[in-house]
Amino acid sequence: MTDATDHTFITRFRIPKVMWEAYGRVTQRQGTDRTTDLVAHVRDTIAKHGDAQDLADLEMAEQELTQRRSRKGGRPPRRAAAGESADPGSTV
Repeated sequence: MTDATDHTFITRFRIPKVMWEAYGRVTQRQGTDRTTDLVAHVRDTIAKHGDAQDLADLEMAEQELTQRRSRKGGRPPRRAAAGESADPGSTV
C-alpha cells in the first residue's frame, strides 16, 4: 500500500496471461521491461494526442519523476536473482 504522498500508484488491468508473458519476453529482448515500456507508451500517447491539460499534466508528471529519482539517487538498474523475473509486473 502506498502513502498519501506517493503519486505513482499500482494499477491493475486485465490481459491474457500468455500475451503478458510474451510481452515480458519481447521487452526483455529489447533490453527493457514491461513497466518502462508501458510508461514510454503512455508518455508518447499523451504527447501525440493530448490536449493542453493532458500535456500540462504530462509535464508535471515528468518533473515529479525527475525529482523522485534525484531524491532516491537515481533509478538503479534492475537485476534478477536466480529464477526470478527482472520485471516486477511479471506476476500480474
